[in-house]
Amino acid sequence: MAAQGFLLVASFLLVLFVLARPLGKMLAAMIVNTPLPGVARCENVLWRALGISGQEMSWGRYAVAIILLNLCGLLALFALLMLQGYLPFNPQQLPGLSWHLALNTAVSFVSNTNWQSYSGETTLSYLSQMAGLTVQNFLSAATGIAVLFALVRAFARHSTSTLGNAWVDLTRITLWLLLPISLLLALFFIQQGALQNVLPYQPFTSLEGGPSGAADGAGRFAGSD
Repeated sequence: MAAQGFLLVASFLLVLFVLARPLGKMLAAMIVNTPLPGVARCENVLWRALGISGQEMSWGRYAVAIILLNLCGLLALFALLMLQGYLPFNPQQLPGLSWHLALNTAVSFVSNTNWQSYSGETTLSYLSQMAGLTVQNFLSAATGIAVLFALVRAFARHSTSTLGNAWVDLTRITLWLLLPISLLLALFFIQQGALQNVLPYQPFTSLEGGPSGAADGAGRFAGSD
């Protein structure tokens, strides 16, 4: 066990060492508002489609944009959790959460706390976990990094009235940083044989001899304890 633990720590440090320089360069380019190589044209199309001007914002506008995004995410997740019993991708026909549990969960995931007072596989539907919790796992992380970008710019520019564009920062962080890392991790889990589907739970007999069921799908990663 000691050898396995040492190997795990060594592997983790090796991955950090290998990725530190390229990820550092990527983050530095995002902070100074420089498009990454090969994605400038794609970003221009995306900005036009989303109605993003790219113009830098004052600290007040930046803060309002961040707050509005997370407030909308909070309300959307709160509604999704309460109404999951009427929505698709719920083969176990799990009922909606009570308003206080839905609010607690929504605030937790929007604030990137991810604290859970329930068992994900017996409480949340696949849709709630995929379109609710997983989306907030990305948006809440992107929000924290974007706020850090604004803070770094405020210190680095010494005297400035703008701190970047919140929508540009959030989009770049999500598309070019968080999603690629998540895709690589997903491929690793697939290679290891992890299951991911939206089928009904598979019944089995527990060690106590009673009937039980296990999720093969999103609950394994997004909403299980």
